[in-house]
Amino acid sequence: MDPPTSADPLARARGLAEAIAAAAAEIEATRRIPGPLVEALHASRLLRLLLPRSVGGEEVHPAAYLLALEELARHDASIAWNVFVANSAALIAAYLGPAEAAAIFADPRAVVAWGPPNATVAEAVPGGYRVTGRFDFASGCRMASWMGVHCRVREPDGSFRTNHLGRPAVRTLLFPADRAELLDTWDTIGLRGTASDSYAVADLFVPEAFATTREDPTLRREPGPLYAFTMQGLYAVGVAGVALGIARAMLDAFVALAGGGKTPRGLAPLAEDPLVQAEVARAEAGISSARAWLREMLEEIHAAAPPDAPIGVEARARVRLGSANAIQAAIAVSQAMYRAAGVDAIFPGGPFERRFRDMHTLSQQIQSRSAHFAAAGQVLLGRAPAGFL
Repeated sequence: MDPPTSADPLARARGLAEAIAAAAAEIEATRRIPGPLVEALHASRLLRLLLPRSVGGEEVHPAAYLLALEELARHDASIAWNVFVANSAALIAAYLGPAEAAAIFADPRAVVAWGPPNATVAEAVPGGYRVTGRFDFASGCRMASWMGVHCRVREPDGSFRTNHLGRPAVRTLLFPADRAELLDTWDTIGLRGTASDSYAVADLFVPEAFATTREDPTLRREPGPLYAFTMQGLYAVGVAGVALGIARAMLDAFVALAGGGKTPRGLAPLAEDPLVQAEVARAEAGISSARAWLREMLEEIHAAAPPDAPIGVEARARVRLGSANAIQAAIAVSQAMYRAAGVDAIFPGGPFERRFRDMHTLSQQIQSRSAHFAAAGQVLLGRAPAGFL
């Protein structure tokens, strides 16, 4: 296995800037990441940042992960999104047996992709499960070597299997990607290059050894502070990194536009308008403070994380709150910069239009819901819901 070109994920992300910029038009037009760029991503090992070292991963600090995603998103949000999703799925290795984790991830080009749970039910059978169904929103599935489904499980007697909370359990079933039929369904206004397509499986058998759950963080088998974070919490951190990168790129583009002497309708230059000056300052304060707070929390929680147990509910709520705050701050800045740029923002190929579409696609994703503030608030008020992740 070739060593990474730099120990710093941020430096490796910066090293891809030129290749990403060169591929931007093709990514948008084809809704795919070009082959040479996929190979560059593998060579950079940015798809293995959250993978355990025991199976050839990087196992980096979550704050370093956040910065790498932010940097990638400054150049192309679809690339950053696929890197975030691949790393989020790689966290499942911490919940598998060593042999099964190695079977999936020993290949240095291994990528796992999946879609969220839906109404599909897996049938428990001797030795494992059988499942038939269709799933959506499988970001990165076009470069995946393994895929997964998240399903409720029906026992042979017709009852649903329950989890540690007494609710219907959702099992994650993993299988080689060639067992799924990919469906070309991802034709959206933004994040077009993520290829978040649908997929279907028919009478698929998955052995018990390749089944696990994301519902109970106490079941992790991999030690270390990174895996004390819940998978759901690190999902939120990933979306925050992508959102912050898009917002930073739009803010930088507007500063360049205004500072370059843009003078709308013969009036004073934008950079000399006090309202514009205040808008830029508020935008800078908004994303910089949200970013700094999230990084600070990740540093503190990682430093105090137990080696063999999950972080507590209060820490989970802080991760969730910091990520939600960063996502919402980034959305607000992107909207403000788009408006402030006027007609310069509306033309395809410019520095605003595609990023605006990407951000508004991100804003519809589950991690961007305002409900996360309510959930975190419940914890802060001593009313944590059972099973808060």
